[in-house]
Amino acid sequence: MKNILVTGADGFIGSHLTEELIRQGYNVKPFVYYNSFNSWGWLDHAPNEIKQNLDVFTGDIRDPYGVKTAMKGCDTVLHLAALIAIPYSYHSPDTYVDTNIKGTLNILQAARELGIEKLVHTSTSEVYGTAQFVPITEQHPLQGQSPYSASKIGADQMAISFYNSFDLPVSIIRPFNTYGPRQSARAVIPTIISQIAAGKRRIKLGAIHPTRDFNYIKDTVTGFISIAESPKSIGEVINVGSNFEVSIGETVQIIAEAMGVEVEIETDDIRIRPEKSEVERLWADNSKAKKLLNWETSYSGRDGFKRGLKETAEWFTNPENLKGYKADVYNI
Repeated sequence: MKNILVTGADGFIGSHLTEELIRQGYNVKPFVYYNSFNSWGWLDHAPNEIKQNLDVFTGDIRDPYGVKTAMKGCDTVLHLAALIAIPYSYHSPDTYVDTNIKGTLNILQAARELGIEKLVHTSTSEVYGTAQFVPITEQHPLQGQSPYSASKIGADQMAISFYNSFDLPVSIIRPFNTYGPRQSARAVIPTIISQIAAGKRRIKLGAIHPTRDFNYIKDTVTGFISIAESPKSIGEVINVGSNFEVSIGETVQIIAEAMGVEVEIETDDIRIRPEKSEVERLWADNSKAKKLLNWETSYSGRDGFKRGLKETAEWFTNPENLKGYKADVYNI
């Protein structure tokens, strides 16, 4: 019965991870972003049997005192809290430095001072930039092609430095493009599905030629838990991806087929990234996770991708879920 703190527990991945940890019998303290509405984000929608087992801490990852207070009494910290929207990082890069780099530093400092047994820091495949070789291994060069990716590179390196300098038991999980129920519509798959679910047949998108390695939320969650539980992961950077590459354009067609509709794609200039900032190709080599952790994807290949998209579409087409999304409004 480990005591686990999950930062960013109110978000897409964090809420799914929190719920699964509780189902597996862990004592979980979700760290959620303080707000005057007393909202726990997606955890507000958790089943009652999950909610009654939550010891929620509201705070701000940028506040070192609050971070240390939240971490007291915990054995393990899964650090997911971050600003992740790439277009917004063009608008407000300073906020990304404060949240992603300095927020991570607050976690690392507190973990060192409190003697935390295990810290899992969340990276992103965006740190690789456009693939120089595929599939992308953990040895691939890092490229800051957006302020967001640059801030995550900085956070990753800070985490690695604490492992090297202070022997802090840090592991770095590097998820590729996670998708599934609850994801923000600023991400491409919910953008497509929510527009179709709202009755639209001309789908507004940015570039459709780039490729991505989409990983279903359930597989990302098992990746987090495998890394948290494995002593072999300490000091390691580990890709968590599906090892399946697909273009955005092809993804639209697979979603349309799964939802039984025909659609056209309309290019929306506001959604286009600056040319040198666009990540053209992502494709994960997940062999290290398989070898080190015995982690396997359950939604692998084209068939697994279709199955994950079908489950995602079923969630979004539920009117109770869809009403929380603004299909007519582009959110940077």
